Amino acid sequence: MFLEKDIIIVGGGPIGIACALECKKRGWNYLVLEKGALTNSLFNYPKNMTFFSTSEKLEIDDIPFISNNPKPNRDEALEYYRRVATSNKLQINLYESVKAINKVDSLFKIETNKNNYTAKKVIIATGFYDIPKLLNVPGEQLPKVSHYYKEAHPYTMQKVIVVGASNSSVDAALEIWRKGGDVTMIIRGKSIGERVKYWVRPDILNRIEENSIKAIYNSEIIEIKEHEVIVSTPEGHINIPNDYVLALTGYQPNLNFLKTIGIDLSHDDHKIPKYNKETMESNIKGIYLAGVICGGNETHKWFIENSRIHAKQIVKHIENRKKENY
Repeated sequence: MFLEKDIIIVGGGPIGIACALECKKRGWNYLVLEKGALTNSLFNYPKNMTFFSTSEKLEIDDIPFISNNPKPNRDEALEYYRRVATSNKLQINLYESVKAINKVDSLFKIETNKNNYTAKKVIIATGFYDIPKLLNVPGEQLPKVSHYYKEAHPYTMQKVIVVGASNSSVDAALEIWRKGGDVTMIIRGKSIGERVKYWVRPDILNRIEENSIKAIYNSEIIEIKEHEVIVSTPEGHINIPNDYVLALTGYQPNLNFLKTIGIDLSHDDHKIPKYNKETMESNIKGIYLAGVICGGNETHKWFIENSRIHAKQIVKHIENRKKENY
């Protein structure tokens, strides 16, 4: 048995919610399918994370986002998007993951872990936070290794290696050091990342300069052991005593999911999906892309603030198609 919908939206993050709002305003029979919690990526952010963007740039559909500070934190964002979804009574199924999307004639058949659907249009707004970029070194599977960071308390009085030099790595290193952790950063490049939040960058540079936080540049982990980590440096291999490894080297979208649907990807390392920048329609007529997924592996290209417009672009194109076929 197939449940019939006009539009299926895959992904219940901020952009998926924005798409749902546009569908509801037009009285369309839509449904959002989210494999985790509402705004699952934001939920998995560190508890004390502060956004780079100001609150008004995170707003969707001109619904005010009021925060205590100019730059909101994770909890404020969760509250905002939760209130938007619940107060507007948006049709969202949580913990329902899409297994397959197939086009049969003019309809799409969507199979999930719970139901089967048909839809005239599909919007994919799946983000990129669910698949970490692995180090691909021996020992990465050990329980002491994590690719996500939630809070500093578990690392108090522990020897912690933080891999990377981006915002997530820097935030984790500073928080853990301030909670009494012994922090060493392993950085592949020659410096802390240029895109690190401007109010945080001087802090981490000062902590490194005073040796409160140790930083080893131009280096890579080559093996993780139970009580130490082997690092390749310009001066040779060194062994660092270690209790925990936070490999915060970034995340990537589920490009295999797009490929199984039939969406074309660029042949370079960026793997950017094919879509019309004006309408957001992919190479498959009736399937649209929205949000971070549009950037492929260039995950720094799209954010909430510059991709929230995708929802309006998509529904405008769908409306025009309806008029043409009237």
